[in-house]
Amino acid sequence: MSDLIGRTLNRLGQQLRGRLSIPGDERYAAATAIWAKPVGRLPRAVVHCRTPEDVQFAIRAARDCDLALSVRGGGHDWAGRALCDGIVIDLSGMNAVVVDPHSRTARISGGARAADVLAVTDRLGLAAVTGSVGAVGMAGLTLGGGYGPLIGRFGLALDNLLAAEVVLADGRVVVAAADREEELFWALRGGGGNFGVVTAMHHRLHRLPSVRTGMLLYPFAEARTVLKRYADIAAFAPDELTAQVGFVAGPTGVPLVFIVPTWCGPPEDGEAFLAPLSQIGTLLSSTVEAMSYAAALTTLDAFLADGQRTFMETCWVPEFDGDSIDACMRAMERAISPGCAIFTHEFRGAAARVPVEATAFGLRRDHVLVEILATFPDGLDKREEHRHREWARAALRALDVAALPGGYPNLLADGDTNRAAKSYGRNADRLVTAKRLYDSDNVFRSAIPLPAAREPASMRA
Repeated sequence: MSDLIGRTLNRLGQQLRGRLSIPGDERYAAATAIWAKPVGRLPRAVVHCRTPEDVQFAIRAARDCDLALSVRGGGHDWAGRALCDGIVIDLSGMNAVVVDPHSRTARISGGARAADVLAVTDRLGLAAVTGSVGAVGMAGLTLGGGYGPLIGRFGLALDNLLAAEVVLADGRVVVAAADREEELFWALRGGGGNFGVVTAMHHRLHRLPSVRTGMLLYPFAEARTVLKRYADIAAFAPDELTAQVGFVAGPTGVPLVFIVPTWCGPPEDGEAFLAPLSQIGTLLSSTVEAMSYAAALTTLDAFLADGQRTFMETCWVPEFDGDSIDACMRAMERAISPGCAIFTHEFRGAAARVPVEATAFGLRRDHVLVEILATFPDGLDKREEHRHREWARAALRALDVAALPGGYPNLLADGDTNRAAKSYGRNADRLVTAKRLYDSDNVFRSAIPLPAAREPASMRA
């Protein structure tokens, strides 16, 4: 087998004319340096793709040698699913963004990050629906869901996907849209990269010359009051106002409460809607102002350092109310390092008005996504690694009393098929059927977890 792998990789290198790297190469090191420090075995080779044909060559080589295959887009997945111990399809060089301002659409290549998209759309007064951080890859974000600052007004990122160019496991290149490869299009919107390699997407854009946003910080001692008062304001807020709230370590190591509101409605109304937030507690600092949408996605950059070890847990709660606030406060009181933080993402407005059967995404009611993050520098001993992992798990257990079934698939751990099944709800069986149809050999097994396949009802009788 090792001889076959060697010959196959040698042939692949000749086909790709310098776009294959192996351990020791400078390009290999850059491609495997993802946001969360990778652990375990690293890839045998990385294919630095420029075209769908390059992707076809990589898939064929992996299948010929029965090697694992993964796709690196933004490289921001905490579980490191961008890498595997076989062949990595690196799309980071495929980051072109072409905008049609008349139709308000964009063709976004598979390796483009949110910042790449906004660098083009901002100067046109337009915006794509993105996540909360500019470094995140648009394809991975979109295929799994795509919570972000515009969710209330424009929905999830996947709700704005119009078409996708996909290289399938058998090497075919197809375009999935509402009128072509309809079942694939349905599955891509929520099912992640389980069905093929998305080399390009067409996204709907929105007129958005500016937003009003920034970070508000309050003392941890006032967390319960601050967050309850914010919830009272949010209950009557229009779709144009969305906020992230949570807890981070302050400069002295003591936790702080933060609110990052984003107003994406008429600019003249933004200050009036956000002004009450300065009165809900002792305001330690505020960076809220009018800015471009691209600038807005840098607000949380200071809390996201590349190359650290990372553990993450997640759940959904119906609302961020007394029980969930208390659980998060107790977790932060026991935080073991400055790398412990809790972020939330609202799901409301336009996103909640999409019928659940319209896409594979399984939870279309108002809710709040809770993201529990434990990061620490690489090189700490196993005891510290264990302590960070257990802190995140304990924080999740504390939220059990309030949590909804399942969790955001983009943040679930590898192999978490039971929670995945609950996440997709009544869409689960259809998603499994789509997987069998488009990737029956499970070539794309490094993607976010799907529900486990079940026997047909006739076989279970």
